[in-house]
This record gives sequence, C-alpha cells and structure tokens, in this order.
Amino acid sequence: MKRSEINKIIEEAIAFTEEKGLVFPPFAKWKPEVWTSLGEESRELADNMLGWDVTDFGSGDFKTCGLLVFTFRNGNFNRKDLYPKPYAEKLLLVEDGQELPYHFHWSKMEDIINRGGGNLILQLYNSDEQEQFANTDVTVKIDGRRVTIPAGGCVTLHPGESITLSPGQYHRWQGEKGSGKVMLFEVSTTNDDMIDNRFLEAKDRIPVLEEDEEPRHLIFKDYVKYVRGL
Repeated sequence: MKRSEINKIIEEAIAFTEEKGLVFPPFAKWKPEVWTSLGEESRELADNMLGWDVTDFGSGDFKTCGLLVFTFRNGNFNRKDLYPKPYAEKLLLVEDGQELPYHFHWSKMEDIINRGGGNLILQLYNSDEQEQFANTDVTVKIDGRRVTIPAGGCVTLHPGESITLSPGQYHRWQGEKGSGKVMLFEVSTTNDDMIDNRFLEAKDRIPVLEEDEEPRHLIFKDYVKYVRGL
C-alpha cells in the first residue's frame, strides 16, 4: 500500500468517527516525531500494538478488500507479567461494500458490535482439524441470544447489534452495499495480530508499504522504526 493512501485513509477515519461523536485519545493524532521522542513510560503503546492499523490484505484494492483498525487498549500474549490485561478494545471501520476475508483466531474470543452507520453481513463456518471449512452448523451469540445457522450461513448486524465469535470460527464480513460505512467496535480477549490470525486465502495481513510520501500518522508496523528500543 502507498503511504499516501494510508495517510488519507486515517485522516478520513478521524473525520468520520469524530462526526459521530467518538473522541480519540491523544496518541491517535501524534506525529512521527512524537513517537520518536517517547520514553519508557509510554512503552506499552508500542509493545501492545496500540494505535492505527490499515491493511488491504495484499489485494491492492483497499476499498474492495481491506480494514482500518484503531486499538485503544490491549494486553500482551508474550509478556503477561508486565502487561496482565486480559482484554482488548478496537475501533474497526468498514467501507460500504468492503470485504474482510475469511479467517479465524486460535486464541481470541471477540464481540463485534455495530456502533452505527451501515449494516454488516457476516458469513460463518466452523473450522475442522485441517483448519478448513467444516460442514457443521455454526452456533454464535447475538446480543446474548444463541443462534444456530448452517455452515456458510449469514447473519446481518444492524446498528446497535453485536455478535460473539469463538476461537476456531471462520468469519468473513462485508459492509452491506448501499447502506454506508460501518463503525464497529471489537471487545475481545488479548489480541496479537502477528500470530493469532488464520486466513483461508488472503495474502498479507501486514501491508507492504510504498513510501511515496512522509507518514503523517504511524501504523503499528512503523513502531520498530520510530520508537526507541524496539
């Protein structure tokens, strides 16, 4: 992905969500030089991948297949002694008609909550022992109500609705075409996007960057370059 595209996507996301009344923490708008100056007291931001994440999953077409994430808080799989927090919270923005490819998590349990905008369509499968689609009914919780659908079935989350997804459940979603951009929140157990995603076919979870302009906002992939000591 081009850096200019990522800069624009993040700035549009800030404008959209603040218009909806969401206020970001200060680090959401820090420039690269602020990240470079951070001391040990701010180490958790980088260690736990807080902040922005933008990916097109190697598709080359973010608007069609991609996701923007802002992580507010998170624990750490590998450093539970230092970061014992067992939960994470994220903002996820889905463009009108945009797809998130099929994947599941080995460890993470998550609630996906439609906080406003358009509708979100999710297609679900269980995984089998070979980590492929299982031909079995899928049971999820939708706002505390147990719902069972056939393998490959779909559910639609309208604004205000939520779904609980368990480890091993394949899910693919798409913003319902014509309904507008979807503002999601994810509340989950501790999350590590470097090691806890099993994608069925998608290429790259972490984008390959083309630096066609200077970054105005960092994504967590950048922290190793800008944050001292990583």
